[in-house]
Amino acid sequence: MTRAYRAAIVGTGGIANAHAEALAAAPGRVRLTHAVDVDQERASEFADRWSVPGAAPVIASTDLADVLARTREAGEPLDLVHVCTPPQSHFALAAQVLAAGVDVLLEKPPTLSLAELDQLIALEQETGAHVGVVFQHRFGAGAQRLRAMLDAAPSPLGRPLVALCNTLWYRDAEYFAAPWRGRWDTEGGGPTMGHGIHQLDLLLAVLGPWSEVTAMAGRQARETDTEDVSMAVVRFANGALASVVNSVVSPRQTSALRFDTEHATIELEHLYGYTDADWTFTPAPGREDLKELWTSDPDAATSSHSSQVLAILDALDAGLPLPVPATDARETIELVAALYASAFTGRPVRRGEIGPGHPFAAAMDGSGAPWARPAAAPGTEPDAAEPPAVTAPVPTVEAAIISATVPPSAETPPSPAAHIVVPAAAGLTAAPTPITEETR
Repeated sequence: MTRAYRAAIVGTGGIANAHAEALAAAPGRVRLTHAVDVDQERASEFADRWSVPGAAPVIASTDLADVLARTREAGEPLDLVHVCTPPQSHFALAAQVLAAGVDVLLEKPPTLSLAELDQLIALEQETGAHVGVVFQHRFGAGAQRLRAMLDAAPSPLGRPLVALCNTLWYRDAEYFAAPWRGRWDTEGGGPTMGHGIHQLDLLLAVLGPWSEVTAMAGRQARETDTEDVSMAVVRFANGALASVVNSVVSPRQTSALRFDTEHATIELEHLYGYTDADWTFTPAPGREDLKELWTSDPDAATSSHSSQVLAILDALDAGLPLPVPATDARETIELVAALYASAFTGRPVRRGEIGPGHPFAAAMDGSGAPWARPAAAPGTEPDAAEPPAVTAPVPTVEAAIISATVPPSAETPPSPAAHIVVPAAAGLTAAPTPITEETR
């Protein structure tokens, strides 16, 4: 590497500060050059906050297309664009960045649907630029240590047998007052898609490909279009079985994973990010010798945006795709879609079943959430069998851009497009908030 990479952040709400902090933690390797937001004042405040004394100031803008064009024309094109906007804008913004030949890092969830993600994967092939997805829990030292132990041949832990994956969080009615939250068309889903997805991704990163899921979902307490609780049993290709619980109605909050192998139990409990101290290792009776293989390091990498950004910079140095590429993230998004499909149709769903044209490929609510359907007549069974045989529309960049030209109304929030960064109607006009997952 002969120069520091140039990065821009699009969307300057709460989570954007975690991205800016991660970039600032790698001085000399990367520099934040632009902050883009639909609100010029907020973009300027963010740019001022993250400008480094003695260095060129961060430039604030409301026009991503202009930033991409001007930096290219000046001979200083961006190397990486961080998309930190609400989920409904991710697809169009990422497509725009890829079309400019620039790598893009998407906050979770990367897209609203499996079909959108597949379209971005196709655009990667066309443009040569890459998509990375923020799943920072993969980059903590504990997760990497566990994965290495399971990958060893033979593994000292033996085969993975059972796993638990719980995201039990609490989000009140005020949290869901933001118009884009709790809606299929703007957030993509409830806690399965927007909250538990981090733990679910780590579960897959450790155990590998899944093969089948059986699930249930419901609205227990929140007045949302989406679920506020989901539960699932997942079978993995290696034979392991896992239970998954996602909730935003649980007052004692925790994020917890447990892996039971033939010779040990490995557990992680944290909330929004873990350190090495959050892991515990319990050997099976008679296998106490394994305990010495798990040594906590207080200075080890945490599960943070900073850890993932450092891995991204290493990949850029080596000329490799961004860590957690779209193809890897697709495994997680496919499981999310399958979980919803199982919950809403009342049957198990196998990996690979949700292909092009499937209702749950086009949208996570597929053929419709059970609570959104008309009540069944007395004495009849609700229709929860097969999804309707319809062809789901494949999203296109052109469609996303055209739809954004329609003036927004109070009933229909604007869709993202080339010059739209954070939809003004999406409830993101407040000042930036502290860096916690509660701002997501």
